[in-house]
Amino acid sequence: MTTERLPPDLAAAIARSADALGPFARLRHVAETDSTNDIALALAAGGEPEGTGVIADVQRQGRGRRGREWFSPPEAGVYLSVIVRPRGESTGWALLTLGIGVAAARAIRAQSGLPVELKWPNDLVIGRPWRKLGGVLCETSGARGGVDAVVVGLGVNLLRAAYPPELAERATSIETELGRPIDRALLVAALLVEMRAIVERLHAGEREHVRAAWRAFASGGLAGAPVSWQDQGRERRGRAEDIDVDGALLVRSDGRVERVIAGDVLWD
Repeated sequence: MTTERLPPDLAAAIARSADALGPFARLRHVAETDSTNDIALALAAGGEPEGTGVIADVQRQGRGRRGREWFSPPEAGVYLSVIVRPRGESTGWALLTLGIGVAAARAIRAQSGLPVELKWPNDLVIGRPWRKLGGVLCETSGARGGVDAVVVGLGVNLLRAAYPPELAERATSIETELGRPIDRALLVAALLVEMRAIVERLHAGEREHVRAAWRAFASGGLAGAPVSWQDQGRERRGRAEDIDVDGALLVRSDGRVERVIAGDVLWD
């Protein structure tokens, strides 16, 4: 895998934030790839340290949750993957996806002022009804059933794009919402700074900090918001109340609280 020199604006933004980035300043660039997660997984398997990242201008086969394609048109978004390494049992891997969502929401709000929210488990959304601005995909790397690393994939829509018909009504971009583009390089640096901060919190075992931060961005989908989901082929309905210590969604349904850990949850 051959990476290229960072574009000058991105290199300058990373250099200016070097102290806050620490090991997360190890960013590699490729103009085009199938998936930045694939490159980062290969780097993780080869022993690259935590904080090593890959950013691309375009992905041909970007991945979303549950095997879906992540639409990644040329230079229209942030397509970023970063390696995170476990440190014993304190890291709280189950909260990593939620935590990276917090990091992304913080960075986007700081750089754009947009009132970005989080939708369980991995979506960056805005507006009413929610329009999707980005998403997080975590994939593990390891041998013999163990986890040596988690690759955190983050996609953020920056510029207006001709979305496929199935996405057109529910996808949006920072430029669309703000009425102007923002500086991609500054956003990438801010994203990496916030990602490092969240990862350090998880390494320190500060799960409740991450849960509280996530709740602050996700309040629109909690507090009894009506939801539906599929459970063994049948539709279930209830009201979303909270997340538990491992990040599962807690839904009150038929007089009891259900723990939802997978599948597609729809907010009514």
